[in-house]
Amino acid sequence: MIEVKNVTKKYGNFTAVNNISFTVNDGEVVGLLGPNGAGKSTTMNMITSFIEQTEGTIEINGYDTIKKTKQAKKQIGYMPENVPLYPELTVKEFVTYMAELKLVARAKRKENVQEVLKETGLEEVQNKIIKNLSRGYKQRVSMAGALVGNPEVLILDEPTVGLDPKQIIEIRSLIKNLGKKHTVIVSSHILSEISQVCERVIILNKGKIVAIDTPANLEEKTKEQNILYLTVEDPEEKMSSVQSKIKDIKEISMVKDNEDGTKQYKVISEAQKDVRKNLFEVLPKEGITIFELKKAEASLEDAFIKLVETTEEKQESKKQKEDKNKQESKDEKKEKKQKEKANKQEEKEQKKKEKEENKDKGGKK
Repeated sequence: MIEVKNVTKKYGNFTAVNNISFTVNDGEVVGLLGPNGAGKSTTMNMITSFIEQTEGTIEINGYDTIKKTKQAKKQIGYMPENVPLYPELTVKEFVTYMAELKLVARAKRKENVQEVLKETGLEEVQNKIIKNLSRGYKQRVSMAGALVGNPEVLILDEPTVGLDPKQIIEIRSLIKNLGKKHTVIVSSHILSEISQVCERVIILNKGKIVAIDTPANLEEKTKEQNILYLTVEDPEEKMSSVQSKIKDIKEISMVKDNEDGTKQYKVISEAQKDVRKNLFEVLPKEGITIFELKKAEASLEDAFIKLVETTEEKQESKKQKEDKNKQESKDEKKEKKQKEKANKQEEKEQKKKEKEENKDKGGKK
């Protein structure tokens, strides 16, 4: 289990991670998402004890990453974004070297190395020199280095970066299998990949957590409208009148004319309104034949963009409000200062006047 509690990381005046908290349960595969500069790599570097947090605590299976660093590190296998390999070694030599670094017992080392090579699909290339391998196999070798020693927690930073579609599918399948035996945190810019391999996602933006939920729930929560793609045969061209007959439809627009004489339309309604049943009732009455009706699914990409944009809008609005309050406070102080100055001037003139009046009275006497 990974427990991150009220963690902040500062570099001078810059706050890279701002008071974040989350838990990753045993055997769970969790995605860590966020735009560039969101704090993903900083968070993973703190979890792996590569850097220390400024505030807060991180525990890996009960071991504090600062107070019990060695014990915490033993729980983790880390695969950084830029594959750190020794290109002149063979695959087997590299994985064996990683086993030695991790202090795997000599009696179990050979067996453990072979298990990892099999698990990552590297048995056939184990005697090849790393520099002669494809990018996909190099990613597997890096993952094997993280896996050796049988850590309970795996941290995978951009495991599919630079891979072709076939290699991405292979690594994705490998991550799914790893999730059966390990607790896994995956960071990736390929959001479709995250939605397919992760049970939950944590979205960071500007050092703060903006959402923690399952991909499906995030997609549903951030969906603002339902979109249907409707292919019909409409000889009398009555589709333009359908919107007025189904009140929940916000918009109907033609997408394309098909070669077979049918037309495809885009039908938009509010997120809470499903108009499919209405379409099946109304269209036949209008002499319109339905050939295909499919619902456009919301994606994790849509949810991600919506959440990030909403957070940025809120932060911008908050900043504008703070700036406005500062300006108002500044104006109030200025006005107060001007009033004080005017009062002092008035008091000064009053005293001068009283002094002159007293002088005149004294002269008359």
